[in-house]
Amino acid sequence: MNFTEEMKDRVLRGEQIGRQEALRLLTEPLDGLQKAAEEIRRKVCGNGFDLCTIVNAKCGRCSEDCKYCAQSASYRTSCEESYPLLSTEELLAGAKHNAQQGVLRYSIVTSGRRLSDVEVEQVCGSIRRIREETSIEVCVSLGLLDETQFRRIKAAGASRVHCNLETSARYFPSVCTTHTYEEKIRTLQAAKRAGLSICSGGILGLGETMEDRIDMVLAVRELGVKSIPVNLLNPIPGTPCEKNEPLTNEEACRCVAVFRFLVPDASIRLAGGRGLVGDKGLACFQSGANAAISGDMLTTAGITVETDKEMIHALGFEVRRCNG
Repeated sequence: MNFTEEMKDRVLRGEQIGRQEALRLLTEPLDGLQKAAEEIRRKVCGNGFDLCTIVNAKCGRCSEDCKYCAQSASYRTSCEESYPLLSTEELLAGAKHNAQQGVLRYSIVTSGRRLSDVEVEQVCGSIRRIREETSIEVCVSLGLLDETQFRRIKAAGASRVHCNLETSARYFPSVCTTHTYEEKIRTLQAAKRAGLSICSGGILGLGETMEDRIDMVLAVRELGVKSIPVNLLNPIPGTPCEKNEPLTNEEACRCVAVFRFLVPDASIRLAGGRGLVGDKGLACFQSGANAAISGDMLTTAGITVETDKEMIHALGFEVRRCNG
């Protein structure tokens, strides 16, 4: 029995694998790694596929200096659009449109370090209307809020909070200097205490090592995260990451497959940047991934819900809500 098969059997027995084992898996033959990750996904998660969309509910002029982001006020990019928090009617219209397309979750995402209490109350009003008038689940990504604010959001009807760790604790200061990795951890912990499920992952291709990628997934595993977005860096001109080389499809598949070994029961969610690989993520969905953010991203074009649903069904998945 080779090492990949040995680790697969351990995972299927309910054992956790650790950092050194994950790093060794990254060097194993890709074909066997993909097949083993798919077997884990099928046996642990079944054929469910969790589909969500996001809305850029407050855009631009962000105070934070995240080195990949087109919306940061620290850089000069082609993203010149800037607007305050969208109205309830605008957010409701988007939610209804996505619900009609069969999308399961609709995430309200805002730029900036955090929303003010007044803005949080406005978002709560929007969430209440969406939950009253549609069946779609509402998620939020509103920055570094506290537990009291999250409790208001939970009471309004939201079910999940998103806050990406982006990378490892070691590499995070190379990605952002205006807030800390520890603040992100505290944000996720506060959301969890408020009774919300949490969604957190990161971006591959920021200049991090394979060790950093594994450490990021181990960190979200320790937090109990069951929805893990995997973004592939889209190098935005004008940002410090503009000259970074995009990941190859093979590298993306290898990472996704090993992530499945580490978090066998999670929704591994392909997110931004998958349009940069030629197959739009198809091979990653055959390497253990079982969820996606569909439609447009925050400032870049994505893949249409219709196109994604065709691919999902062709692969034998069933669109349904997974992990809460």
